[in-house]
Amino acid sequence: MNGGQFYRDTWAEVDLDRIKENITSFIRHLPAETGIMAIVKANGYGHGALQTARVALAAGAGQLGVATLDEAIALRRQGMGAPILIMNRIRPEYANLAAKMDVAVTVFHKEWLQEADEALEEGSSLTIHIKTDTGMGRVGTRSLADTIDLLQEAQNYSRLKVEGLFTHFATADELHSELFQHQLTNFKEIVSELKEQKLCPPVVHCGNSAASLMAPGDLFNVARIGISMYGLTPSNEILPALPFALKPAFSLHTRLIHVKKIKRGDTVSYGATYTAEADEWIGTLPIGYADGWMRRFSPGAEAIVNNEKVPIVGRICMDQCMVRLPYEMEVGSLVTLVGEKGGHSITMDDLARLAGTINYEIPCLISSRVPRVFKENGRISENMNVILNF
Repeated sequence: MNGGQFYRDTWAEVDLDRIKENITSFIRHLPAETGIMAIVKANGYGHGALQTARVALAAGAGQLGVATLDEAIALRRQGMGAPILIMNRIRPEYANLAAKMDVAVTVFHKEWLQEADEALEEGSSLTIHIKTDTGMGRVGTRSLADTIDLLQEAQNYSRLKVEGLFTHFATADELHSELFQHQLTNFKEIVSELKEQKLCPPVVHCGNSAASLMAPGDLFNVARIGISMYGLTPSNEILPALPFALKPAFSLHTRLIHVKKIKRGDTVSYGATYTAEADEWIGTLPIGYADGWMRRFSPGAEAIVNNEKVPIVGRICMDQCMVRLPYEMEVGSLVTLVGEKGGHSITMDDLARLAGTINYEIPCLISSRVPRVFKENGRISENMNVILNF
């Protein structure tokens, strides 16, 4: 069975050329000494981890960031040889597996070091990055003293190689944030003190997409480019101040599978929440909340059919949803749910507003049941269908 084929009328398209453009724009924007870590966790924010990793590295990124050991292993098994950092904690008993896979791991507990060292086989070594919490309140050492203590303890284990130090900003996507300035100042002071004590690792990074866009001179060695690599803005607040245009890479498409005329007073979908106010044409689309097309998108969401914007009506079902058409349209007509068509556009931000969330969540929620079609140089370069990929 060919896992690149698919047999349904719903698919997502990922324009790899746009990811190249976004990475290239960051390279021009950042100081020459600042490298790029392309963040491809969560299946490349729903865009395809392997494909987006390849194109980001080809465009000039030097390393990759993921969230889990499983994600790192998957990239290695698919032939990805670039440096990879796991930005979350792994269990210390998996240290030897991480070492075999030649991936760096994140550490913020002193006790973890000994347990990991005991798990490592003779002759193996593991690269680690120390995470310090400067105000995010998630994970990391909580003070300069704790960071120094952890780094000094790491020196007792010859098989643990401290390569990096990093933190993460909570409010870099706000135009004027005292917390961002506090975190940045805090981190700079930590780095300065560690350099003074000759404890500072060679790789230092703090810049997520927002900080990399808005404060490119404060990122140390490496910028971690995540959401904006895929062409999405970290927040609407900074949209007017972006230093360059971001190119969204993801679009979502389906086709009409049924068209019918209903009468005034007829209802549509579960709960009969939509009632026709006149005789209307209703089209059915083969996409639903099992695909990540959330119930919260209706009412309010639209689709583009035959260069016309049309509303989604009634409750979105597990596998289907309905649209109100301005006239009878042919079964098989192309429908765009995210993207541009006929002078109209539907964005991730539009959907995020409807769902009361952020644009990050929308592509991540488009499930693996939806095949991905990758385009490069204006042509289809690859299809990915996880369901049939066995």
